[in-house]
Amino acid sequence: MTRYARITGTGSCLPPRRLTNADMAALLAARGIETSDDWIIERTGIRARHFVDEGVYASDLAVEAGRHALAAAGITAADIDLIIVATSTPDMVFPSTATIVQHKLGVAGCPAFDVQAVCSGFIYALTVADAMIRAGGVQRALVIGAEVFSRLLDFNDRTTCVLFGDGAGAVVLEAGAEPGILATDIHADGKHTGILCVPGHVSGGEVLGSPLLRMDGQAVFKLAVGVLEQTARTSLEKAGRTAEDIDWLIPHQANIRIMQGTARKLRLDMDKVIVTVDEHGNTSAASIPLALDQGVRSGRIRPGHTLLLEGVGGGFTWGSVLLDF
Repeated sequence: MTRYARITGTGSCLPPRRLTNADMAALLAARGIETSDDWIIERTGIRARHFVDEGVYASDLAVEAGRHALAAAGITAADIDLIIVATSTPDMVFPSTATIVQHKLGVAGCPAFDVQAVCSGFIYALTVADAMIRAGGVQRALVIGAEVFSRLLDFNDRTTCVLFGDGAGAVVLEAGAEPGILATDIHADGKHTGILCVPGHVSGGEVLGSPLLRMDGQAVFKLAVGVLEQTARTSLEKAGRTAEDIDWLIPHQANIRIMQGTARKLRLDMDKVIVTVDEHGNTSAASIPLALDQGVRSGRIRPGHTLLLEGVGGGFTWGSVLLDF
């Protein structure tokens, strides 16, 4: 019997502290930096984002999102035999955030590890989990994207600090005979490392280099739209589908202009795109599962719908997953 991986539950978590563009403008004004609600919306489509409080970590957000996904799937953490966490903001250098999540969920024994592909991380993690389920070694997987990007932001740089937020999203994948994930496609090109990175590292008890996010926005934009179209078409071709078969496009929520550009290239109306960037900002590896869960819980995404998930991020990494929900 051919084994497939299918999403049976989704969940998400947003920190309660919500910062509007007006809040960000006031925060930056205190540093002598000018910005405004209109300026941010015009360039990004973002109106608000959520930041964690002191003492809250990626694992805390991941656990809550994971519990919601488990409840939606009608199972418990004890039923899971694989945990993958996609994050670029782990609780610590090691061990993995996934092992910390495992412990906080009150289980032990199953493999648990992190995937680091920045904003493409959830796509990479889904691809790995799908492969492990198809290979027969895993029955149920908990796949989570969780980020606390607020701790990497340079609040003296208005072009980047207004873009990002914190949050987590999760899915339960279960093995079965009915197709769920139809095709995956992932890529990377390390020559673009410098256009989006946090170049610092720990050595001898000190941080060497900058521990804050650096981004060349124009370079990222130019690369993103092209590779997102390419990976979308590759996944569709692998599955023998066309863009007309897509009920919902769920892209990485980086910038409304990138999302609009991708939809236009695929000849999809924006009414078929799940958009959460306005309220969440860019939550990196958490953005796609957050948007997926919002689409499911709002009743827009329903069983039988065909979804195209796609992401692009630092590395430079990109990829897509086509699935029947």
